[in-house]
Amino acid sequence: MNRFLSAGLAGILTATLALPVAAHPGHAGDAMFLQGLLHPLTGIDHLLTMLAVGVWAAQNGGRAIWLLPTAFIAMLSSGAVLGMAGIELPAVEAGTAASIVVLGLLVLLNKRVPVAAATILVGAFAVLHGHAHGTEMPQTADPLFYGLGFVLSTVMLHGIGIAIGLARLIPFRPHAFRMFR
Repeated sequence: MNRFLSAGLAGILTATLALPVAAHPGHAGDAMFLQGLLHPLTGIDHLLTMLAVGVWAAQNGGRAIWLLPTAFIAMLSSGAVLGMAGIELPAVEAGTAASIVVLGLLVLLNKRVPVAAATILVGAFAVLHGHAHGTEMPQTADPLFYGLGFVLSTVMLHGIGIAIGLARLIPFRPHAFRMFR
């Protein structure tokens, strides 16, 4: 398994195993952070979109590898602030659904797009996902801890997506598997 993919999966596993620690009293901030951390992992729309952004960034290569995830994080955070403030955006649900379809097709077709256009597209989808995160935040949550949690989770998902996208560049070498016969 690719080292980057292994590291990303290990990070998610570590974060998940930390759940019982937050059960002790006095860790309200930790619990809010953990709720935010788990939110993108529990919604298939968020999970697929964030992985697709990473894979597509790797497929585009060059500056897109860091620029697309960075733009997504920035616009995700902006959308979350709008959602937390109660500012309505049109077609959030339809837009998040469209992000899965559009980004999925771009990945499937290995479609390279100029970095500026790709950044705008990813940013627009990120605002909608961020808005959903912000409006779905529990009322008792601390916005800072909750926001840090879902941003970190998003970064991890982008990293896993990038690792998956880059793994396709590793040439398959059947002779490396001869020792397992």
